[in-house]
Amino acid sequence: MSSRFRIAEAAVLLGVSDDTVRRWVDAGRLTVHRDGAGPATIDGAELAGLAAGLRDAPEPGTTPSSARNRLTGIVTRVVRDGVMAQVEIQAGPFRVVSLMSREAADELALEVGVRAVATVKATNVSVDVP
Repeated sequence: MSSRFRIAEAAVLLGVSDDTVRRWVDAGRLTVHRDGAGPATIDGAELAGLAAGLRDAPEPGTTPSSARNRLTGIVTRVVRDGVMAQVEIQAGPFRVVSLMSREAADELALEVGVRAVATVKATNVSVDVP
């Protein structure tokens, strides 16, 4: 059985505002359920379907990749030394830290405030349930 989420919880999970979720409900993209006098909820399976449809498609002309976890965000910190660079990206509620060669960071012109996409591919991913 799927979980149900309040509108505010759904908004956090999708990385959008409560108002956006309400607009999607009004437009028929999501269905709310009301159990008695309780708050409006959205079925988790329906929410997951919408979330999967919201994924950004790769930019046209980009190199095809088997990695599917692409997090678009903004560079918030770049630390360079002689050989390496540490780049931090805030992608919605997620902080992603990448270690790369300084040469790569320079070639990509990575600086604070630049839009960037973190592509993650892992053979081992830990999943927790709150």
